[in-house]
Amino acid sequence: MQALVWRAARQMQLQNEPEPKATDDEIVMRVGHVGICGSELSGYLGHNALRRPPLIMGHEFAGEIVEMGPLVPQLRPDLQVGRLVTVNPLWHCGDCPACLAGMNQLCVNRSLLGAHRPGAFAEFVSVPAKLALTLPAGMNTRSGALTEPAGCAVRIAELAGAVADEDCLVIGAGPIGLLSLQMLRYRGAARVFIAELDAARLSMGLALGGIPLQPQDVDPVAAALEATAGAGVTVAVDAVGTAQTREQCVAATRPGGTIILSGLHEETSAMPVANMIRNEVVARGSFAYTPANFARALELLAEGALRLDPWIHEAPLKDGGRWFERLIEAPGAVAKVLLAPGG
Repeated sequence: MQALVWRAARQMQLQNEPEPKATDDEIVMRVGHVGICGSELSGYLGHNALRRPPLIMGHEFAGEIVEMGPLVPQLRPDLQVGRLVTVNPLWHCGDCPACLAGMNQLCVNRSLLGAHRPGAFAEFVSVPAKLALTLPAGMNTRSGALTEPAGCAVRIAELAGAVADEDCLVIGAGPIGLLSLQMLRYRGAARVFIAELDAARLSMGLALGGIPLQPQDVDPVAAALEATAGAGVTVAVDAVGTAQTREQCVAATRPGGTIILSGLHEETSAMPVANMIRNEVVARGSFAYTPANFARALELLAEGALRLDPWIHEAPLKDGGRWFERLIEAPGAVAKVLLAPGG
């Protein structure tokens, strides 16, 4: 099969790889669409210790089941060859305290498809059957491949708590920021301010109902404080992950408010802890999604409550390397790139 293999920093190569086989409790899928994730961009640059070359990345995907292991019919009678599915890419043990509490994304033994084992930047991929979710009737793999990033936004909104009639701020209008904006609005937020340097992406935030803040023109913190008569927002989401954006979230949040830290651009950074203490600001990390969040994301996509259209760009697998470079340098009016291995 054809696969896009990350060979070294900024080196992607389309090459022939052996087709996977369905062993025991696994299925083999023909990949329909697979998204390029921001975490994979850092991996591509060599800045992510989780990923080591050579590696077939790709963990946001959907496709068709073409083969099932001998144990699958008993373990997952709802699955069958020919069925369209998406996949929760976080393998979990099911036995640790986190798993038993339904927080499988915090499993101490977790592993990620596309990092710890070959992912979906290929014509075929093998996955544990327990991680597959059947696509709702009428949903195609183009929409199904958005379930993974949508699940992250569902988790962010869940951790944000009650936001109905409250003002919120999202910093970063990448896919997670745009989806988080939609989730906060879906849960009834009064206003959602969105800050983003890239003009094209900021316009997407505006089209999705956000109040745009261009940091080159206005200080996002000052703008949020002015718009709330000095009170600050109830919830601020950092979907970037730099020292500056994390500090901005704290400064823009009202006393007793909550900041959600999702962006992972910088591994470590200083935080204005004294300010957080004096104002009892709650800081929550948000990592991935629970299985319930993932399933809910699929439902919301099917309902049309979450979208990244019309800013999705589809490209054949062979163009993947060029799209990695473009997303790093100047993404423009593109919210998500979906690679089509069969294209």
